[in-house]
Amino acid sequence: MNVHYLQHVPFEGLGSIEPILTAKGHRLTSTQLYRGEQLPDLDTFDWLIVMGGPMGIHEAFEYPWLGAEKEFIKQTIQNGKLVLGICLGAQLIADALGAQVRHHHQREIGWFDISCDPQSATSILAAAFPQKVEVFHWHGDSFDIPPEAVPLASSAACNNQGFIYADRVLALQFHLETTAASAQALIDNSGDELDGSDYVQTAPMMLANPERFTCINRLMTAVLESFEYSYQQRSAGEKKV
Repeated sequence: MNVHYLQHVPFEGLGSIEPILTAKGHRLTSTQLYRGEQLPDLDTFDWLIVMGGPMGIHEAFEYPWLGAEKEFIKQTIQNGKLVLGICLGAQLIADALGAQVRHHHQREIGWFDISCDPQSATSILAAAFPQKVEVFHWHGDSFDIPPEAVPLASSAACNNQGFIYADRVLALQFHLETTAASAQALIDNSGDELDGSDYVQTAPMMLANPERFTCINRLMTAVLESFEYSYQQRSAGEKKV
């Protein structure tokens, strides 16, 4: 498949997603929005991935490309593409689907458990996600679950950690793609957000155990494979009809 990703800042790239997809033979292209690059035509890709960033979705005055990006994501969903959003990307998807996105009452940064929502047991990710798992977080905003979407998980700090829409649009508030190197990049560039509040860990705490990154990257692989397989099966069924 042709996979296109949107990147909002230089220090939040695909992380572990890139080697996973390239190993499967997918073709990767990107739009570096912070450089003013143009969005692609919808017929040039099959799968859109929207990455994270420190800005909020309502900050179009400071980041004027946000308006065009929101419309692009909405059109991509309407055109039946496969879509994955992570953190800011998840919030942009929620907005495109008509859900409210707002500042959360507290930041959630570091390693915290998520618990799967019972409704996700019948979703395409049922086999990929354990009932409870520790994942990496870095966010200060949150979203409501859009109409007709299936809630994915929650944490002690944030009720809505993700959702699945139409079995082809996946929004993850948390990070499974983060590596030790990309976590260090976040710390180097957004370390001012480490305010010592209840759900914000210190940099040494976040980097102390490299095996944590291995575990979430393994889960990222399982999520991508489950999501991709379901989409391919559905596409094959549609072609037969």
